[in-house]
Amino acid sequence: MAEKEKRGIWSRRDFFTRMGWGGVGIFGGLGLLGFLRSAFPRVLFQPPSTFKAGLISDYAIGEVSEKYKQDQRVWIIREETGVYALFAKCTHLGCTPRWLTTENKFKCLCHGSGFFKSGLNFEGPAPRPLDRFKIAVG
Repeated sequence: MAEKEKRGIWSRRDFFTRMGWGGVGIFGGLGLLGFLRSAFPRVLFQPPSTFKAGLISDYAIGEVSEKYKQDQRVWIIREETGVYALFAKCTHLGCTPRWLTTENKFKCLCHGSGFFKSGLNFEGPAPRPLDRFKIAVG
């Protein structure tokens, strides 16, 4: 007498068929998810291009104010002749330079560019001076 082999719930063919359809389903689901994600692009929200920096009397003559360096990426400098604002972004590769009070200059630590207090570049690979922003009273 030959004994019949007892088979499990699924045969090997059923198992591989279901694995194949499962792979197709997962691949299709990920494709659909990617398609739906493309309907909601990543948007960079820019901070407002204008801001109130306060009164001129808030700034000491001859000093560089780093009050808005973190939020607006701006230095505000008051001189005897007036007030000006410099963009705190190196014109070489876009790093944020540091104000060195003891040396009376801006120094970019990334590649060594140096800028006078007026923003004029005098050392390093920076191709041009720091950008200046318009200041309006009112």
